[in-house]
Amino acid sequence: MAEHGKKFRAVAEKIDRNKSYEPKEAVGLIKKSTTAKFDETVELHVRTGLDPKNATQQLRGVALLPHGLGKKIRVLVFAQGEAEKIAASAGADFVGGDDIIKKVEEGWVDFDTAIAVPEMMGKVGKLGKVLGRRGLMPNPKSGTVVAMNDLPRVIEDARKGRVEYKLDKTSIIHVPVGKVSFDEQKLVENLTAIMEAIVKAKPSGAKGQYVRSAYITTTMGPSVKLDVSAATSMSAS
Repeated sequence: MAEHGKKFRAVAEKIDRNKSYEPKEAVGLIKKSTTAKFDETVELHVRTGLDPKNATQQLRGVALLPHGLGKKIRVLVFAQGEAEKIAASAGADFVGGDDIIKKVEEGWVDFDTAIAVPEMMGKVGKLGKVLGRRGLMPNPKSGTVVAMNDLPRVIEDARKGRVEYKLDKTSIIHVPVGKVSFDEQKLVENLTAIMEAIVKAKPSGAKGQYVRSAYITTTMGPSVKLDVSAATSMSAS
């Protein structure tokens, strides 16, 4: 494995690998530890005590970030008829039925989130191989399969900074928090929204310690370990 460069090692030395940091202090360190020439994404990685193979310990949900993700979110809606008109009026970037489905089948995925009305799922289901591996498949559990009248609200939420989190095969949750260019307070508030959502979504079948560890990092930077107690007790109120 290649060694990290001098710049990475220099900023990594500022972080005590044996210390668990309060969220606000951790965010401050992350902002000071960036070395890339582009605006890096700040990421949260949470290791849980859940068993991803246990049906009663599944975890999937969404969090609304008060300050978004620092980029324009391109929204696709699978809809026809009146639902298509509502989605278009609500500001969806791409709306359609069979035409859009065919386009996606052919490999087009130039959008960030996909929403569908229930009536379309019979057809959208066949796009699993294309959308599933990219985390773009509409799903009732993540709030992306919604009734026609709910489309305006869900589209607006997606534009504001709606992020989906899901337990992976190694019992870890990976989710973006924002951009390094955000000021500390905005990153802390986004982090709070995500941690609140994860804590509230604790599965009924969870056993033992729910959140075992949590780290924040940037696209190219070192990670900072969060104090689990402080992170899980974060509250916007």
